[in-house]
Amino acid sequence: MQRRTVIAGLAAIGAGLFFTKPMSSVASMNKLNKSEAEWLKIIKKDQYNVLFKEATERPFSSPLNDEKRKGTYVCAACNLPLFPSQFKYDSGTGWPSFYDANKGALNTKTDYKLILPRTEYHCSNCGGHQGHVFDDGPAPTGKRYCNNGLALAFVPEGQTLPTVRKA
Repeated sequence: MQRRTVIAGLAAIGAGLFFTKPMSSVASMNKLNKSEAEWLKIIKKDQYNVLFKEATERPFSSPLNDEKRKGTYVCAACNLPLFPSQFKYDSGTGWPSFYDANKGALNTKTDYKLILPRTEYHCSNCGGHQGHVFDDGPAPTGKRYCNNGLALAFVPEGQTLPTVRKA
């Protein structure tokens, strides 16, 4: 086999992975089966794009990146509590980061959008895309849950958590 053929084949495979849609569709991520119009009565368009079209906000654009108060970070779409504030730390990446999550709050899948596989995580209640988890975080878990601030809402300690939206 010629070297040129091997290189062309690898390039074609890489391009196929890059331009292929992820395995799950937006509809399958939307576990509460709300239409876009229904979601847009609850959340803003940019939040919808992050949560249900798996967009990513610009780094250092979320006010939650600098949030230091005690409280709970909930899914912006359905209010499921995802992270207690004691799990938050400053990763220096420009996105709110956590070293752990509430048990059962997140589901994961493999994401090939940047060709190399990454672990993407979603709210286990509504399926809203939150971010990606990496193995470069602090003790005790060594994990870094790198979250889109638009996908979260913060509830300060002492305030009542909002009711979790169900189907």
